[in-house]
Amino acid sequence: MSLFSRDRLEIFPLSRRVNKIDIQREAIDPATYPVTLTDEAFRDVEATAAELRRAKKLGAARVLTYGAHSIKNGLGPVLSRLAEGGWLTHLTTNGAGVIHDWEFAFQGQSGEDVQRYATEGQFGIWEETGRYINLAIIVGAYRGLGYGAAVGQAILDDGFEIPSDAELRDALAAGSKIADVPVSPDFSNFSNLPRTADVAPAEFAELTQLTETLDRAAAAADLLRAKRRFALPDGKLEIAHPFREYSTAFRTRRADVRFTCGPMIGCDIIYTHPANDCAAIGRAAQRDFLLYADSVSRLEGGVYLSVGSAVLSPMIFEKSLSMSRNAARQEGRSITDFAIHVVDLAESTWDWTRDGEPPQTDPAYYHRYCKTFSRMGGRMTYCGADNRSWFVALLKELEKTPE
Repeated sequence: MSLFSRDRLEIFPLSRRVNKIDIQREAIDPATYPVTLTDEAFRDVEATAAELRRAKKLGAARVLTYGAHSIKNGLGPVLSRLAEGGWLTHLTTNGAGVIHDWEFAFQGQSGEDVQRYATEGQFGIWEETGRYINLAIIVGAYRGLGYGAAVGQAILDDGFEIPSDAELRDALAAGSKIADVPVSPDFSNFSNLPRTADVAPAEFAELTQLTETLDRAAAAADLLRAKRRFALPDGKLEIAHPFREYSTAFRTRRADVRFTCGPMIGCDIIYTHPANDCAAIGRAAQRDFLLYADSVSRLEGGVYLSVGSAVLSPMIFEKSLSMSRNAARQEGRSITDFAIHVVDLAESTWDWTRDGEPPQTDPAYYHRYCKTFSRMGGRMTYCGADNRSWFVALLKELEKTPE
């Protein structure tokens, strides 16, 4: 069975790409942006702000999941300001959201003409985006970072450190020694896998250390392969990001606010580049998913915002909430007191709060985010609004009201 080789591709520099969006021109300034919302949307903003203030006082999670258009339309600085002000404890987006964010930081522009470049066989096949984001993830995975943090750290550091061959070989050697460690009979089948509560602390710590050593060895192998494949020298690989103040990945990393990514293999343009390594992406994305699930586990008394994310947000939320409730149940806790606010441009044709789930014969039933979130408990609202106006109004509402 033959596989497509990305080495066959002719990859051009980003400087040759025509972009539709200039972030210096499109970035939203809350002080001057004209907010246009219906009265109902304003009430949704006010309710959300009140719940965020309450959640902040309680120390509960305030999570925002958003789609790539929230970055493409210039909202990055607004989202960053919400995070820096302590109103959000976790931001997560999809792979495209991270790519546009990075391209803005790197060159101040993004948004290629998909129809033109797809026709020419050039869509997404660009050198700097493909090489630098993939390498940031490979290096970040070795350092124990998630997908979002790895890209944010690369922007923060204006590049990344490539470890020496000796360091990587040491990590590989440490992993190879684990092969000589006998597997405990207690852990030998899936029906008897250990949980933290069921294993003696010393034994669990040993198991955790063995697992981390193996994970680091695997990540070291990925990075060593990249070094050989692309002749990467040891030390700092300098990558300037002159427009990084527009980057949410950068500003959340600087503010130490969780920023994660939920990628889907093959969906983003970085998969077209030979530097792409899905093993490293899987390692980093798994960490991000578990960070996200941890935030959802802290949602009692908290707020979940889903803005412009029709697929990623409801899908990862329902699994994370189920996991969180499973663990909470065993501890005698519940996760029921939280608010979900869904914002999207489409108008809702169904009142989910009043009428519940529509029948399958109604098109509204296939409105994925409302369908999923209405089943999760808590308090769900849906607001059809332009997310630029909605976020600017929310920021102004939060900043004008004393805590």
